[in-house]
Amino acid sequence: MASRGRRGGAPSREDEPRRDEREEQQAPTPQGPVLPPPPPVDYGVFMQGLVQAMQTQAHTQAALQAQLEAQICLDGAYERCTVGKS
Repeated sequence: MASRGRRGGAPSREDEPRRDEREEQQAPTPQGPVLPPPPPVDYGVFMQGLVQAMQTQAHTQAALQAQLEAQICLDGAYERCTVGKS
């Protein structure tokens, strides 16, 4: 019985492309413009920006909370405004 595989048979020849190399060569080329690689990332600068954004968000949230509490007091809900404050 003749088999087509090389399991335990003759070693592969050097000039014969392997199956996975042939598949790579048959892959379709991407359409559209080829973009350059992105610039390297400076993670120190990235982390500084992230911390600054988080601090800004925290300050904005605190300011909005204070504004909301002041608006509730101005709307006449005085009992809610004074609860928990001395």
